[in-house]
Amino acid sequence: MAEEVLLSLGEYQFSMSTAAHDDMQRKASYRWSSQARLTREPAMQYLGMGKTTIGLKGSIYPGFRGGLTQIDDMKKEAEKGEPLTLVDGRGNNLGRFCIKEISDTEKNFIGPGAPRRIDFSLSLEAYGEDAKSTGDGNPFNWLSLFA
Repeated sequence: MAEEVLLSLGEYQFSMSTAAHDDMQRKASYRWSSQARLTREPAMQYLGMGKTTIGLKGSIYPGFRGGLTQIDDMKKEAEKGEPLTLVDGRGNNLGRFCIKEISDTEKNFIGPGAPRRIDFSLSLEAYGEDAKSTGDGNPFNWLSLFA
């Protein structure tokens, strides 16, 4: 029976046989600027979407499945230095994200320093695509500015 993929980031797949994340935190921010006005309170002006971040936390049990190379495999994806497509286990494309940080903590050592458990966390930030598609093949419809 095939292993279900929980999440895919670039070529790395989070699953029970690799690194199973048990916590996924998403944060979307929105940009507003305060505009000073004479004799009135400042007005707020919406500037558009801010950055989107995702935090993943989970555990790896090297003796059970996946071995000790899972964190190294995550780092290899980060070291590509390019945005990676993030797809959830339901097949939803969540966009392209950059790995900003990877941290891990080894616990419960056995034998010659081998951990029974490795807790990890990843910090991802949305790449920020240059243009949104208008649905007609053009990335931006200039005429919409004058409508």
